[in-house]
Amino acid sequence: MSNRDAGSAEILDEPIVLNGARCFANGRHGDYASIEIADGTITRIRKGSKPSQSATHRSNEIDLTGYWLLPGLINAHDHLEYALYPRLADPPYGNYIEWGEDIHRKFLDVIVQHRGVPKDVRLWWGGIRNLLSGVTTVAHHNPLWPTLRQSGFPIRVVREYGWAHSVALGGDLGSARACTPKNCPFIVHAGEGVDDLAHNEIWKLERLGLLDEFAVLVHGLAIDRQGVALMNARGVSLVACPSSNYSLFGTLPDMALSGNVRRVALGSDTPLTAAGNLLDEIRFAIRRCAVSSENAYRMATAAPAEILRLSHGEGSIVELGVGDVIAIRDTGANPVDLLDSLTSDDIELVVIAGRVQLASDAMLQRLPPSLVEGLEPLSLGPQVRWLRAPVKELLRGAEEILGEGEVRLGGKAARASSLAEAQYVC
Repeated sequence: MSNRDAGSAEILDEPIVLNGARCFANGRHGDYASIEIADGTITRIRKGSKPSQSATHRSNEIDLTGYWLLPGLINAHDHLEYALYPRLADPPYGNYIEWGEDIHRKFLDVIVQHRGVPKDVRLWWGGIRNLLSGVTTVAHHNPLWPTLRQSGFPIRVVREYGWAHSVALGGDLGSARACTPKNCPFIVHAGEGVDDLAHNEIWKLERLGLLDEFAVLVHGLAIDRQGVALMNARGVSLVACPSSNYSLFGTLPDMALSGNVRRVALGSDTPLTAAGNLLDEIRFAIRRCAVSSENAYRMATAAPAEILRLSHGEGSIVELGVGDVIAIRDTGANPVDLLDSLTSDDIELVVIAGRVQLASDAMLQRLPPSLVEGLEPLSLGPQVRWLRAPVKELLRGAEEILGEGEVRLGGKAARASSLAEAQYVC
């Protein structure tokens, strides 16, 4: 699969040059560099603060002096259609089945109302939720709805995978595994809880012969030392969603134990249960689960790229890799050291496949007019971000069901920002 086919974001025909930033490539302290992106691919990385001499007068240059450039983040687990839901739970629970049954008794009116929002609209908000947090690639744990295949979708969505919902609710797991494309991940919720049902799920998967190097277990809260040893013996990967586990079961994942699994990534899960977006999950893992900043960075870049079998440089900044980068202010600190405080407010530029998908007000002033065209402002509280998305249309589609002013992402009211548009025009 070529880079052009690797994701959903559209690809800019003309090359762009990102000039003057420090480049945090492969988790190492970076040098000032100019990065050229053409046809969705990083074609050249040149050390120094000036653009490459090979860039033509047709190139669109962005002056990123005073910024760090980092690889776009990879969210290894999300249910994109639930982005607008509030957190629904009355914990603690023993397992995920208890939670699902409970919220359908206690919060059915909320669930029915949100289901009334067209699914295409809900999926777009799921993409935007990730984009705002610097995610450029996401693994969607559900069928690959046609919307997610469209070239205009705001972020890359992993397309080659197999899945089942969970061990208990996934139906015929053997058939689901058999339908998985060759050499692609097979993703299933397992061990999501603290009781015997959750504990025994990994052993059921073993009896079914479903544990191998392509198996990806999500949550794994109930997996003990013997389970970890089994995962390592079979080459199984883990995606942890610690804030979701804590909110439902009152238990923090033992990341010292889970960290013994050879491949571990982080996922944001859904706002129904989790703290927020992927950056919120990273902070939670560092602050509450004693995950080092270095490991948290790897769990949102290189590790999910390996787990999800991504092969075009996702999660890194390399020549001939995908042109997916994000920019944050250069305060003089190593970006990894900032992860325990980084929020979506700090993400000022997102470029996917060489196209600007997100810009802050400050960044917007640095963009050539050709790169601004098509961006619409979205306000979340005091924050304004310019997105390559039909913001007004998406708000209308959600507000028709949820009510005017009732569209929320991460607890913050989302609204179109006509004031921002007026300020930019002026």
